[in-house]
Amino acid sequence: MKSNRTFRPHRGAQPDDRQPRGQRVTVREASPLLPFLFAHLTDRSRSAVKSLLRHGQIWVNGRVTTHFDMPLRPGDTVLISHERGRPAFNSPYLRIVWEDESLIVIDKRDGLLSVSDSVAQERTAWAILSAYVREQDPRNRIFVLHRLDRGTSGLMMFARNKGVQEKMREGWADIVTRRSYVAVVEGVPEPAEDTLRNFLAENSRMKVYCTDALHGKEAVTHYRVLKAASDCSLVEFTLETGRKNQIRAQMEAFGHPIAGDPKYGAQTDPAERLMLHACRLWFIHPETGREMRFDTPIPAVFSAQVRDRE
Repeated sequence: MKSNRTFRPHRGAQPDDRQPRGQRVTVREASPLLPFLFAHLTDRSRSAVKSLLRHGQIWVNGRVTTHFDMPLRPGDTVLISHERGRPAFNSPYLRIVWEDESLIVIDKRDGLLSVSDSVAQERTAWAILSAYVREQDPRNRIFVLHRLDRGTSGLMMFARNKGVQEKMREGWADIVTRRSYVAVVEGVPEPAEDTLRNFLAENSRMKVYCTDALHGKEAVTHYRVLKAASDCSLVEFTLETGRKNQIRAQMEAFGHPIAGDPKYGAQTDPAERLMLHACRLWFIHPETGREMRFDTPIPAVFSAQVRDRE
């Protein structure tokens, strides 16, 4: 059984605390938006005015609108922006959850690489987002903050400038306040809630494994069984450290590998995918200082594995 997750189009984030540069006009008489624009932009052709609407450059009372017949009332404020709005985004591989001028948070599908380390031009989340931001301005770039394995779905984020990338990487442990995952694991972990503490290293075959303190780096993961069936469990994991393949390696050593993960000991593959999903990402915004909280629901295919085996 394959995942049937679909992503809805993203129309670009609407900043709620700042607006672009442009010409502001206060409405004096009631009027539909397009005639109002024609009357105030007499130096532009009618097609040029309509183009402003299409490209998200018209704001009414602090919000972008593309509706030519939007009714205006006396006292309304219309902003004609000098900056073209963000293009529509629609990809079958990822969904933009939120974005501003510093960061982009996405919900990635399983099967998509975050970033490619090879010279081959593989489809990656980084490449898809790079193309998206360059539509807005060819000088725009995307910068890597962290990664999800190809088979892992869920929340991750990218920086939109080098300064934000450096600030977040240097203070990652303090900036990221919570990262949680859900997974379907083989068997039923006991106790139902506990903390896994291991030391991890990577061998020449690029597999992470548990070792001793002398040869590995400490990995700490808190887990909680959400629901258990006879032969598998739905488990939530919260990371205290963020090592490569941390949950996968620890669960293999624990004797409860993640379903669909033969590299780390799984004997089952009920959904034809690695059954690991990044469901929660909380962090302190590097520019505003506000805590940002993003959560995604447990994939239906995960819940079905436990429900169908009760």
